[in-house]
Amino acid sequence: MAAKNGKELQHAMALMMQNQAALMQQQTQFLSHLAETRRQMAEFEDEIRRRLGHIEAILLRHEQTLAGLPEAIRQKVGFKPGR
Repeated sequence: MAAKNGKELQHAMALMMQNQAALMQQQTQFLSHLAETRRQMAEFEDEIRRRLGHIEAILLRHEQTLAGLPEAIRQKVGFKPGR
């Protein structure tokens, strides 16, 4: 009976070691995937910042154009104040 218990214990320990190895492999794969996901997110964030900067520059130019539009129209139509 002791031999049977010893074999069962050996089998259980071998199974546990296999499960631990499988778990470690899964953890390694997960960490690799997590690192890749973080790298991609950093790239997306950089792209978003770049695009927002471009949009802000365009909006600023448009704002400046619109601010000068009334005077440009007055000059174009020949409006002279005080007449």
